[in-house]
Amino acid sequence: MNWTLKKFDELTLAELYTTLRLRCEIFIVEQVAYQDVDNMDQQAYHLFAQDEQGEAIAYLRIFPKGVVYDHAAAIGRLCVRADHRKQGIAAEMLDTALRFMDEELKEPLIHISAQRYLTAFYESRGFVIHGEGYLEDGIPHIGMERTAK
Repeated sequence: MNWTLKKFDELTLAELYTTLRLRCEIFIVEQVAYQDVDNMDQQAYHLFAQDEQGEAIAYLRIFPKGVVYDHAAAIGRLCVRADHRKQGIAAEMLDTALRFMDEELKEPLIHISAQRYLTAFYESRGFVIHGEGYLEDGIPHIGMERTAK
């Protein structure tokens, strides 16, 4: 898989459109209506892969410490298009993001707001549960953290 990692102002209009379209497809159409375009994209790194037609098939965003959480860096909006799931793409993408955060950003702590059913997936990547579960947009979530290796 070829991954692209860019800051917001480095994205082309086509890249921005296709990644926002994927996020809308998954987080709004598949799950629940909520404000996905949240004025946080401008402060994020965007990691994504596209198919041969230039459509996004996987995406996540990365925030340095102090943007989302004062105590930790963050990863969010991790998603894989439905027709590309169960192929290890999410794991490869998350591993790519974690390497970038460890090696380039030198972030010692990463916090995520994980959907509850994905706890084992994130634990397999070194995250541990941090805090109590909660509902976010009506979906069960749990805070999880990972200390840099």
